[in-house]
Amino acid sequence: MFRNRILATTVAAFALLSGAALAQDAPVELRLAHWVPPQHPLQVHGMTEWAESVKEASGGSINVTIYPAQQLGQAADHYDMARDGIADIAFINPGYQPGRFPVIAAGELPFLISNAKGGSAGLDAWYRQYSEKEMAEVKVCLVHFHSPGTFHSKQPIKAPGDVEGMKVRPAHATMASFVTLLGGQNAQVSAPESRDALERGVADAITFPWNSILIFGIDKAVNYHLDMPLYATTFAWVMNKDKFASMSESQQKVIDDHCNSEWAERVASGWADNEDSGREKIAAMEGHEMIVPSEEDVAAWREAAQPLRDQWAEKVTAAGVDAKAAMDGLTSELESRGAAY
Repeated sequence: MFRNRILATTVAAFALLSGAALAQDAPVELRLAHWVPPQHPLQVHGMTEWAESVKEASGGSINVTIYPAQQLGQAADHYDMARDGIADIAFINPGYQPGRFPVIAAGELPFLISNAKGGSAGLDAWYRQYSEKEMAEVKVCLVHFHSPGTFHSKQPIKAPGDVEGMKVRPAHATMASFVTLLGGQNAQVSAPESRDALERGVADAITFPWNSILIFGIDKAVNYHLDMPLYATTFAWVMNKDKFASMSESQQKVIDDHCNSEWAERVASGWADNEDSGREKIAAMEGHEMIVPSEEDVAAWREAAQPLRDQWAEKVTAAGVDAKAAMDGLTSELESRGAAY
């Protein structure tokens, strides 16, 4: 019993010392930049919860201020903003810079994931072996998906041939390649600019997840929705290396404890639930039509998408990565979490 008391006293003293060490850390202000609206579920659920947890775990020494809606820079510039210290942490869509990040582009391939929750944990666990080389200029915190998206358009799209001649705002570089394969033209604009592009006739259709159609007001510009989980988009939270290096060891540990596959799933989950709810909302809206493809249509879509996998493999091989091993690894991670298509 005496030994137990000594042990308990020692543990309590260590806890007090650890807390004191955290409290003595110099205050750190982190600017987390993103480009979606502040009411977006990614901020409301994922980013806010992450920032609050970081502050609590650091004993209040790390404060994260969120800058939404392109306040610090354009959507496509967020990787370079983190690299250059304009933002300390940035939320990026790697597909906004075609060809720059070929490995993580595997996550953009059609018919890959069934859900964004386990899918995000799987993507994060898989990408860690490649991220230090592919995104070497920054510290990659975590990566994740949004829920599978599809085509939303002014005119019905049911089969691959319906895209021919259309102007489409693609979600990322892989979907841009798909549009080209299908005989369409790409209208390259960021998510915040998409509604305007559709309303001005710059685009006839868009690839987007469901509830984001409502968040960005795109339901005012399109009326038809292909009811099929076609593709997903990858995202990464990246941090300025110098900012991370300037923090104390205990603060660095707090950040590392919040940069893992568990947190990748957590920050994606609220957004995933929100996106999935959008399908039923849109289906119930007057003036909107859900286009349900037949089994033959789905088979045609899958066949039409196969060249995208071949193109991805060529680009990854050129970057010095074993494409088959990479795809097998990603598929295995997704299957182990019940998130493969």
